[in-house]
Amino acid sequence: MRRSLVTAAVLLALAGSLGAGPGGADRPPLPDRLADTGGGSQLITAEAPDTGSTTGTVTWWERRGGRWAQAGSAPARFGANGLAEGATREQGTSTTPTGLYDLPYAFGIEDAPAGTTYPYREVTEDSWWCQDNDSRAYNRWVEPRPAHCRAAEAEHLVSYGTQYARALVIGFNYDRPVPGRGAGIFLHVNGRGATAGCVSVPADAMAEILAWADPAREPHIAVGTSSGPTAITRY
Repeated sequence: MRRSLVTAAVLLALAGSLGAGPGGADRPPLPDRLADTGGGSQLITAEAPDTGSTTGTVTWWERRGGRWAQAGSAPARFGANGLAEGATREQGTSTTPTGLYDLPYAFGIEDAPAGTTYPYREVTEDSWWCQDNDSRAYNRWVEPRPAHCRAAEAEHLVSYGTQYARALVIGFNYDRPVPGRGAGIFLHVNGRGATAGCVSVPADAMAEILAWADPAREPHIAVGTSSGPTAITRY
């Protein structure tokens, strides 16, 4: 009898420790652990294990019945040199900026997925993204490319048939662009490997995100690491 009671107590303690652990069922969903979610009822999180990581997870969430619920998830890729604090990130470092950002609009070489309600801009032969620090169009879509935005300092969007098949603009350094901080940071379709600073996901996940995202629900994206100074929960 005594042995049975001891065994039962051990099993109950073990079950309790498993439920209360870091991955336990009673742990709040990630959006509830963030400092800010942008104020909307949709959120995308892009989380990497640490700043040196080039892979991680993108998850999209929505408010249901007053609570955050996961709507989907996919493996993600980050910059070739990992992630860097968005407030101090520098252009040309091939790092993905951490932080919380809005998602101004979507674009793509391919048509928008069925059900898309997000503003969606079609890429043409004249579509460029200006990354020229000396241009007044820095970190902006330009069509056609103006003379003050040098071709060598801009992305010809149609040239990236795989990555920019479909994409969402991430509002990093977008509202009041600061030259040298970085330009052209998107959530887009996977290429062959790590990105130049964007976040990428498989093509089917990108299509699902675009069909899910509702501008009326003010979706944002939070980018960060699992812990440390750039922990996603700080943003």
